[in-house]
Amino acid sequence: MNNSEKNKNTMKRFQICINTNDKLLAEELIDSKAEFASLISPEILYGGSGYLSVVEFMRQSFSDIKWEIVDMVAEDNKVAVNWICSGTHDGEFMGISPTGKKFSFSCMNFYYFTDEGKIIKDVAAKGLIGIFEVLGFKNINI
Repeated sequence: MNNSEKNKNTMKRFQICINTNDKLLAEELIDSKAEFASLISPEILYGGSGYLSVVEFMRQSFSDIKWEIVDMVAEDNKVAVNWICSGTHDGEFMGISPTGKKFSFSCMNFYYFTDEGKIIKDVAAKGLIGIFEVLGFKNINI
């Protein structure tokens, strides 16, 4: 199996990881040196625990949040993933009181892998702006 196929398989497991908040799986799939910038922390977050801290933050606002892989394209140490993110706004989100609105939107992320097959970088093409849009906030600058 070539790197592209291995990395696509890793992304399938990563989907399970973020939907179940599996800390052991996160540590297995995400390099400990991976850096993640996030609105939830003024400091850089690292590794699987850092990544899942963002997922945990999202679950506080959207308890049923779910990510589903729609499509993937892989080339060597990169994988582009088209996700559908869905959930219900049932907790405060960045100062926005719960609306009870259900949402579903498409987002694209690009993942980069180490030679050992661990995620080292995640670049979101749209990020949280998709959630603001579905909650009715059209002119948000993040």
